[in-house]
Amino acid sequence: MNDKNNKVPFAEDNYTHNINRNMERKLDRRGFMKTLVGAAGLFAVSSLPWGAVAAKELMGLGDKEYPHKKIVDVSKIAVGEAVDFKFPAEHDSAILIRLSEKKFVAYQNACTHLRCPVFWEKDAGNMICPCHHGVFDAQTGVPTAGPPRRPLPGIEIKVEGGTVYAVRVKRYEA
Repeated sequence: MNDKNNKVPFAEDNYTHNINRNMERKLDRRGFMKTLVGAAGLFAVSSLPWGAVAAKELMGLGDKEYPHKKIVDVSKIAVGEAVDFKFPAEHDSAILIRLSEKKFVAYQNACTHLRCPVFWEKDAGNMICPCHHGVFDAQTGVPTAGPPRRPLPGIEIKVEGGTVYAVRVKRYEA
């Protein structure tokens, strides 16, 4: 029999020969908590500039005026009718409703409950969300029935030279 294959490869009787127990770092509870607090502090300090940028952007949302976008000519929308349009960007659905001869209202067209599209129901004089039976008042955008609790974000409009333009999205104030 070959004795070479039956020998332990190292002089020790176990395989912990590569651990230098004298140099091993000890991390007790206090050391762990100090490390954890230090890492959290470093994260908080490193995220401050981004938080400041986000806060600055949020503070200016109500004042942001977009390039005026033509929605429709006044002569092409009858009293009680609605027109869908995109504002402020191409993926933002919105709705314009002519409530009277001189009164127009516009809202972002996504329910504040789960973002389902909202439709104008002329006979009832309300905006309806068919997903969960949400109902919004057309005059104010405030929910009157169903699960939505926040009003629809309004869009400021301007009638100029026989044309209706979208100007800015109104901020929702709690």
